[in-house]
Amino acid sequence: MEIVRTPDEGDQPTRQRVARSILVNGPSTAAALAERLQLTPAAVRRHLDQLLAEGAVDARDPRPVGARGRGRPAKEFALTERGRDSFDQQYDDLATEALRFLAETAGPDAVKAFAERRASFIEARFPEVQAGHPEASPAQVLAMVFSDEGYAATVRELAPINGHSVGEQLCQQHCPVSHVAHEFPQLCEAETEAISRVLGTHVQRLATIAHGDGVCTTCIPDAGINKKEQVS
Repeated sequence: MEIVRTPDEGDQPTRQRVARSILVNGPSTAAALAERLQLTPAAVRRHLDQLLAEGAVDARDPRPVGARGRGRPAKEFALTERGRDSFDQQYDDLATEALRFLAETAGPDAVKAFAERRASFIEARFPEVQAGHPEASPAQVLAMVFSDEGYAATVRELAPINGHSVGEQLCQQHCPVSHVAHEFPQLCEAETEAISRVLGTHVQRLATIAHGDGVCTTCIPDAGINKKEQVS
């Protein structure tokens, strides 16, 4: 018997590529997706329309960067909580229940200790990865460490001020524990503290997927900035 595949079923692998591209690279315009995936803009819009209908992505205005030109800026498409559900989060409910039990039976200190232990991979892996990639900046090393743990992390240079670098931004496009961290922010806090320790400087979390942002972002100031602050 011949099995006939419907057009929608045939589109699924490409649609998954579109969704995964947004997962890895963060909120993206249709034009950026088309260029990245080597698809026609019309094909990308068709898949985005379906993902919108499924509630897997939503469309939002891009964050303003610098002076805005004429015309309405193109919409960016970001994964929703439902869209992230299909990427390796089958055990979230079980993990949340386990942490609730831990909090109820052993108290908040036990949850904090668990979060710190989970984030220990950052300090454990950082020296090894840095030694293997001496050309990489500390932020780039962190991106490799987080990516190895499933965070799909990248680095963006912050806009210079008066011609001087002010640092970098660590962007985690995916968070394997975002659903759990929504109820237990200690997981995010422990990661941030571990990042500060390996870099020997204060860092600031600007956004988290766990609280509805499209990407987790951490501001990592330039080492020179911190030295000036210490002197002053």
